[in-house]
Amino acid sequence: MNATNTPTVALATAMARALELATKGPMTGGNPRVGCVLLDSTGAICAEGWHEGSGTPHAEVMAMANARAAGISTQGLTAVVTLEPCAHTGKTGPCAEALVEAGIARVVFSVDDPGVDSSGGAQVLAGAGIEVVRGVMNQEGVALIERWHHSVSSGRPWVTLKWAMSWDGRAAAADGTSQWITGPATREKVHQDRSEHGAIVVGTNTVLVDDPSLTARTSSGDLHDHQPLAVVAGNTEVPQGAKIRSHPGGFRHVPGHDPHAVLAQLLSEGIRSVYVEGGPTLASAFITAGVVDEFHITVGPMLIGGPMMAVRDLGVSTMSEVIGLDIRDITRLGDDVVVTARPRSGK
Repeated sequence: MNATNTPTVALATAMARALELATKGPMTGGNPRVGCVLLDSTGAICAEGWHEGSGTPHAEVMAMANARAAGISTQGLTAVVTLEPCAHTGKTGPCAEALVEAGIARVVFSVDDPGVDSSGGAQVLAGAGIEVVRGVMNQEGVALIERWHHSVSSGRPWVTLKWAMSWDGRAAAADGTSQWITGPATREKVHQDRSEHGAIVVGTNTVLVDDPSLTARTSSGDLHDHQPLAVVAGNTEVPQGAKIRSHPGGFRHVPGHDPHAVLAQLLSEGIRSVYVEGGPTLASAFITAGVVDEFHITVGPMLIGGPMMAVRDLGVSTMSEVIGLDIRDITRLGDDVVVTARPRSGK
C-alpha cells in the first residue's frame, strides 16, 4: 500500500535522520544496522531508536520504548525506519506486530527486507490497516547495509580482497620477504578495514612464513573494539604455537582450498562479511571462484622484479577473457596509492 499526497521532502529528512541513527549500530554481526524515528501529527520527531546488535531490541521497539519513557503515546504516530520491519521471531519478537499493537498509523521504510524468514512485515502492517510507504531514500538505505544485504540476497558473505604490491606488481622479493611494501598510513587503514569485517581469511602459507597475529589495532597499538574471526584456509596444520590461534576474535581452520566451502562455513556461523588478506594463491583462488565483491589494492613506491607476482594465473588466455574492474576510489596515503575497485558488471 502506498500513501498518496505524502510530503516526500519531510519524509526524506526524517529518513536521513534514521539512517544517521543506524550508524550507531555495529557494522559486523548477523544483524543489519537499522535506525528509526517516530513522527507526531505535525511531522516533528518525537522519539528515536537504533539497533545496538544481536539480541538487543530492534530500532522500532527501542524508539517506541523511548517514546513511552518520555510520556508520549505511540497511538497515531508515524514510524520512519531504514529497513522493512521484520515479521519473524528470532532473539526478539516481530517488529511488524509490535508496531500494530502500539497503534502506529503509518510506517515508512527505505529498503525491503530480502530475508526469506524475516521479510513480509509490510504485508502484516498493511493487513492491519496501517499505511505503508516504501522505498524512501532507497539507494542510501541499501548502501548503509550493503554487506549484510548482499549476504542475505546472495547466500554468501560479502568478500573484500586486499593485497599490497610494488609498482611492477610484485607481492614480495624473490626470497619471500614483503615487509614493508606499503607505509604506516596504509597499514593503519588495513587495520581499520579488518575491524569492519566479520572475519579475516589467510592461507596456511601466510601463517607458516609470517606467523601474523592478524589483530585489528589502532595507530596507538591498542585493539579495536571489534576483532574479526581469524580464519586459516588450507590443508596444512596450523602450528600449535602460531599467534593466530590466540586471536581475540576467535580462530578457525577451514581445510581445503575451495573459497565457496570457506564462505559457506562462515555464513553458517553468522559471518556476513569477509576480509581476504592472504597471499597470491589465496587471492587468485577467490578471484577465479568469482566471489570477490570489492578489491583493495595498495601499491607501494618501489620496483622489485622477479617471480613473486601479487596474483597468479586467473585462467585468462586472451583479452576477451579479462576480469574487468570498475574503479571506485583512488587515494594517496603517504607515498602509497590505494585503489578501491569492484568487478565490472557482466564480467
